[in-house]
Amino acid sequence: MKLKISQRSEAFFELFLESARNLHATVDLLRDLIDDYREVDLKAKRIQDREHEGDEITHAIIRRLNTTFVTPMDREDIYRLGSSLDDVLDAVEAVANLFVLHAIEQPLPEMKGQIEVLSRAAEQTEQAMAALPKMNREILEPFWIEINSLENEGDKIYRRAVADLFSGDHKAMDVLKWKEVIENLEEAIDGLENVANVIESIVLKHA
Repeated sequence: MKLKISQRSEAFFELFLESARNLHATVDLLRDLIDDYREVDLKAKRIQDREHEGDEITHAIIRRLNTTFVTPMDREDIYRLGSSLDDVLDAVEAVANLFVLHAIEQPLPEMKGQIEVLSRAAEQTEQAMAALPKMNREILEPFWIEINSLENEGDKIYRRAVADLFSGDHKAMDVLKWKEVIENLEEAIDGLENVANVIESIVLKHA
């Protein structure tokens, strides 16, 4: 495949922002599913559709990476950032699918706490992507600091949730189902911290 020197390198930033916006919108759909636990199958299908859109954006990033000679940042960083956003989207979709697959009657209160943290981190991620083209540390550093702080908050909720699950107050089968959901929510939150770390690495290279 021939490399195209004429392609706009700014397009990578546009795709990253589109990916982050799609991720934020998908998290909001999951938040609605958990907060208003009705029509779960329909809401899960909408999340699946968003995940497919995210896959298309990720594929577009990789296609452009394979056909662009001059890139605005290291090629491996472009791949890492696109892949990291996609990983979070996969975890969000997995949560929605688990509610359907396990026929979970109601989300746990801790799950609502996790989705609140995830939503705030997704919002910060979208804002960071909008600011990324300038590669300005003073502008971007508050975003990765806040996302790391949110990840710590998410860890505390996750640990409390696991402790409660194994308190002996729940049926063993319910524990297995709920644990899988809270693990995937934790994975999504951790994934956004990974995105923030990639952004930090990119910005520090260009400082």
